[in-house]
Amino acid sequence: MEKGFVSLVKSRGQGQNKSETTQLQNRNEVIVDATDCIAGRMCSRISKLLLNGNRVSVVNSENAMLSGDRYMTINLYKKYLEISSVTNPIHGPFHPRRPDTILTRMVRGMIPKTKTTGIEAFKRLRVYIGVPEELKNKKAEVIQNTKITKAPSKYTSIAEIAKEIGWHGVLRNETKQQEKHDESQPTKQQTKQQEKHDESQPTKQQTKQQSGRSEIDRKGKGKGKQPKGTQ
Repeated sequence: MEKGFVSLVKSRGQGQNKSETTQLQNRNEVIVDATDCIAGRMCSRISKLLLNGNRVSVVNSENAMLSGDRYMTINLYKKYLEISSVTNPIHGPFHPRRPDTILTRMVRGMIPKTKTTGIEAFKRLRVYIGVPEELKNKKAEVIQNTKITKAPSKYTSIAEIAKEIGWHGVLRNETKQQEKHDESQPTKQQTKQQEKHDESQPTKQQTKQQSGRSEIDRKGKGKGKQPKGTQ
């Protein structure tokens, strides 16, 4: 009885997943949010959508996750960078360093890139860092069974790997924070005006010297005056 119940549950779950994938496949445009999704599973589903004739755009590619030990995954990517041409590195292979190009290379490895079907499917893919302005008003979907099951600290994000490899880019959240910080700081014109104002005002030492001179002048004037009866 237990075996039969488990088989029924599995069949129902598989049927739900198939229906959801068919609903996604019937659409022409699909926007996928990569936040806290395992990159390999997500890319395999995206490759199927592309081969079925859909246009797929992936947002927040830097927040996609890779499972496994952090130290081992970073070392594997660094060793992968050592593969180069014997004669001249201009001839390739060219290794991706940005989060969006890393995901595009993953998807490219899951489709027949040399055939016409694979070439046309790869043209329908768009991967973005963050959310671009043209897709902010549109709803992004998350593919099922691709979300992480543990805490995010147990995984390695693609942004971390890209920074370790040599990506010097800035994320969209960091740019917004930098703009706010720059707005709070004074501009060059304001600093110049402040410096001129500070130069025009006397310093503490000058004020002390001025007060000392005024006291000496007062004392000298007091000594120079003589009473009327003495003359």
